[in-house]
Amino acid sequence: MTTTTSLPARPTARLTAHAWFQFVLVAMVLVVIIGAAAGAQVIAQTNRVTDRLLDQSQPAAAEAYRLQSALVNQETGLRGYAITADPQFLQPYSEGRRDEEQSVARLRGLLAGRQPLLDELDEVQRSAQRWRTDYAEPLASALTAGPTRGIDAAVAARGKPLFDELRARFDTQNRNLAATVDHDRGELAHTRAVRDAVLAGMIAVFLLTGVLLTVLVRRLVARPLSYLTDASLRVAGGDFDHHIDAHGPADLATVANAVESMRRRIVAELASSRAQESALVQQKADLDNQAEELRRSNAELEQFAYVASHDLQEPLRKVASFCQLLEKRYGAQLDERGKQYIDFAVDGAKRMQTLINDLLTFSRVGRVTDRDEPTRLDHTLGKAMANLSASIDDSGASIEQPAELPEISGDPTLLTMLWQNLIANAIKFRKPDHAPAVRIMCEPDDNAGWLISVSDNGIGIAPEFAEKVFVIFQRLHHRDEYSGTGIGLAVCKKIVEYHGGRIWIDTAYTEGTRFCFTLGSVEPDSPPATDPLADEGACP
Repeated sequence: MTTTTSLPARPTARLTAHAWFQFVLVAMVLVVIIGAAAGAQVIAQTNRVTDRLLDQSQPAAAEAYRLQSALVNQETGLRGYAITADPQFLQPYSEGRRDEEQSVARLRGLLAGRQPLLDELDEVQRSAQRWRTDYAEPLASALTAGPTRGIDAAVAARGKPLFDELRARFDTQNRNLAATVDHDRGELAHTRAVRDAVLAGMIAVFLLTGVLLTVLVRRLVARPLSYLTDASLRVAGGDFDHHIDAHGPADLATVANAVESMRRRIVAELASSRAQESALVQQKADLDNQAEELRRSNAELEQFAYVASHDLQEPLRKVASFCQLLEKRYGAQLDERGKQYIDFAVDGAKRMQTLINDLLTFSRVGRVTDRDEPTRLDHTLGKAMANLSASIDDSGASIEQPAELPEISGDPTLLTMLWQNLIANAIKFRKPDHAPAVRIMCEPDDNAGWLISVSDNGIGIAPEFAEKVFVIFQRLHHRDEYSGTGIGLAVCKKIVEYHGGRIWIDTAYTEGTRFCFTLGSVEPDSPPATDPLADEGACP
């Protein structure tokens, strides 16, 4: 395994992906606001110039023509009145005066804020007033006094120069108004060009901003995320030595550091698992060797069992038989001590045979028979009680059992042997002058399936011997008091453990002896325990 480099320090000054997206959003909002403000300004300027041209300059030029027309109408009417002396020709003069006043008022409103044009309007008014004061009014007064009086030649001579001066004012005013209109039109065209340029620039800025922000997001977020994805997939594909660097925003860098830490942990665990695998391979080889040794040892034990059951018992039978023949033939010649010696020899041979048979029985538990089938405990209990019927009848024992015992998965022969040993012990180790009373109880256990107890009213077992009694060949009493080889409870323990349970003595029970053991159930849905076992000292 290659050594990976250490993780880079977590960047503290980096922005997170969320912060970058907020930055992009703020930038776009600022661009939109600036563009909207610039566009609104140029559009407002364009509207102002357009309004000034359409609502002031052009109407002012038209109104100036109406003003000039009103003055011309005054001059024409006055001239007709001077030729005909007909008062009706003064009506155009009077109407021209009213039109002049209205036009001047409108022009002053249209030209508000444009002082040069207002000054020209004042000059036109002053010229018109001089024409009326020096020519029109004196002429009209003379004609009104009577045509016979005649027209003053000096007054008539002043009329044409004064109106020519007024016409010159007209021309100046028209030129200036035309120049104003042209200026406004030029300004309007300029503002429209600026507006179009600003709008085009805004579109270009929007597009450029979008491209820049796209590139920014791709470079700062999408590309690091793609790198992290590819690196993670590469590690997930089996390249555990590939180092994952931290790129991009702070949160992506944090994720990259976390993934790199996970990769390093996986590499470490993988190295550890490989080491463990090597150890397991070695252990498997050792276990295979041990299994082979156990097979060889079992074969030897099988051979020993065969020898013990045949070859060893045959000499013992001969010893017992010949000792008995010796006593029968030479019994009259032997004293009491000799007969006692022969009895000792015969008894020792018989006890040796019993021990060999019991030892064979213990070794065969779970080895010779290997049956595992649904078995009713009440059936095996019935067989055990049938086998012990003579002892039960002779001792007057009473056996109390549940109305129904459960079905478990096990060996019927071994379970029958279990019941038989426990009940036989209860009968054997009874109190003097007391009939044995055996009580069998069973209840569900949520940990082991079923919890079963076998209680009696016998002599009991001291708590300090609660474990010793399950050791093979361990006896608590002399053989003269109670017969047996001390192997029965060891066989019971082996049978229970073969079925996946455990057996113990309830030391809290003082009326005799109570054996408790657990057995599994073949039923998938066993009822829950109403009083589950708390410790080995408790039993139903």
